[in-house]
Amino acid sequence: MKKNIIISTMVFSLAATSCSDFLDKEPSNDLSKEITFSGWTTAQQFHWDTYNFLLHGALRVNNSWLDAATDLSECAIPTAGTRTSFNIGNYYGGGGAAEFTSLWESRYRGIRKCNMTLAEVDNVERPADETEELFASEKAQVKSEARFFRAWFYWELFLRYGPVPLVTEVLDPEGDLLSNYKTRPSTREYINFIIQELNACGNGMLSYEDATASSRAGRLNPAVPAALLTRILLYMASPRYASESGITWQQAADAAKTFIEEWGDKYQLYKDAANTDVQNNYYALIRDPYTGGNNEIIFYRNDNTIGWGSISADTPIGEGGSGGNCPSQNLVDMYDMIDGSAPFTSYDVTGAPVYNGLYPSVNIASGYDDQSMWSDRDPRLAATILYHGSLWNNREIDVIAGHADNMTSNANSTPTGYYMRKYIPETILSANHGGTARRLWTIIRYAEILLNYAEALNEVGFEANKAQICSLLDQIRSRAGIKGSVANRDDLNSQSAMRNFIHKERTVELAFEEHRPWDVRRWNCAKEALSRPIYGINVATDGTITRKIAQNRVFEDKMYLYPIPEGEVWKANITNNAGW
Repeated sequence: MKKNIIISTMVFSLAATSCSDFLDKEPSNDLSKEITFSGWTTAQQFHWDTYNFLLHGALRVNNSWLDAATDLSECAIPTAGTRTSFNIGNYYGGGGAAEFTSLWESRYRGIRKCNMTLAEVDNVERPADETEELFASEKAQVKSEARFFRAWFYWELFLRYGPVPLVTEVLDPEGDLLSNYKTRPSTREYINFIIQELNACGNGMLSYEDATASSRAGRLNPAVPAALLTRILLYMASPRYASESGITWQQAADAAKTFIEEWGDKYQLYKDAANTDVQNNYYALIRDPYTGGNNEIIFYRNDNTIGWGSISADTPIGEGGSGGNCPSQNLVDMYDMIDGSAPFTSYDVTGAPVYNGLYPSVNIASGYDDQSMWSDRDPRLAATILYHGSLWNNREIDVIAGHADNMTSNANSTPTGYYMRKYIPETILSANHGGTARRLWTIIRYAEILLNYAEALNEVGFEANKAQICSLLDQIRSRAGIKGSVANRDDLNSQSAMRNFIHKERTVELAFEEHRPWDVRRWNCAKEALSRPIYGINVATDGTITRKIAQNRVFEDKMYLYPIPEGEVWKANITNNAGW
């Protein structure tokens, strides 16, 4: 190993994208290890750059969102990564490289960065202007955050590739980094390592009050590892992993309950301060995740304001955009009516209604009609999806063939009949697309904790926990403006029915936040969810709505996991995943 390893301290220029003072520092881009850890300022900057390794989901897979690789949407851009790889079963396709291969490299690069911080930070000399107590506290913060990030990166790798080599030493970047790590651990060993890291790293972090100060917005606090633990235990108790992980539903329920008890005074479901328009709460949560007293978001990537250039790929063509991430009829069909009733008679384990060809069986009592399918629905539908007639930038979305948002001459016209509204701030469209807005990437928010708890309780025991399950779900649904209580539904009187309902509820609440790809996998229903057609709609000139198949999809059992990048298999002789 060379003595002077060159370290890139600013892999991405966060100084240009972050509003937080702690990240608005720009060290030299090429410092040796000795120089980096020769002083506390450069050592801190080296560590803070790790925050840049947090992914942002918008357009991440070659101009497409990862949820466009699920039944939630289809990307309108013909060359988009998900269309040319996931959707046709081509997991070696270059269009999907940002997800299939680059992510492997970047996660291990982030892990190496964490390992170096942990190995070197105790050797840094105390600055003359800091007390021993302050310096010890700051070093504890850095080490705790590095351990968390290392656990997070390993979790991201696990979801995609299963257990991969666990590396805790600083490897030579000029060698074959994993050449001495050919053995892949068991799921239990791997997950136990992550859990141990999460349990250990919280104590040294900044307090909640310090971490959420405006000058430190985005810094980790002890709630973050506790929140991630609720997710990991829920996943590991799920059908796909339970036998290998040894984690039970009771453990998952206990973790979520503990988080609510310990952190429920700090984090709640976001509601507008005035709360004059309850149906705006969910819309405001997505539009305003940073200001306005929003204390729902627990873990997020903190980015700066964005303009038209950041959303143009995902806006309707009638607005001058490129279509982008177009929600499916599959997703539209998952939203309940505003009175809390189900529009369809039966739902499967994926959370979707059961289809007979293009059509689910309608629950007549709900008042649902395909010709007015967007009326009197769960308000989260309108906050998430632009449909025909939606008011958007002072005009109505028009997807009639040949009209503004469905021009037959434009290859980017919506294939499903819908466009995305969630995560696309409308304020940017003002002043001839000259506006700006914040768009942070939410990783964990409080609504997920409530959903984690409800799901785990249902699996522990439906009858014994029904009242509490319904209460948890009612909190989320009433925040969005849905009327009525889940407890009064006569179609949710069994564990299996409640299970399917919770899966549906989780899907619509967390749509386009990169939960669906992993949820359907852990529920062991990915093949059912991801190989079914993507449904869409046509709107005739007289307003008549007809359903259609927008795209047929491919999903095989081996696609539960990604193939390990070929270059890594060749270099290190690591065993690839089954079927690849």
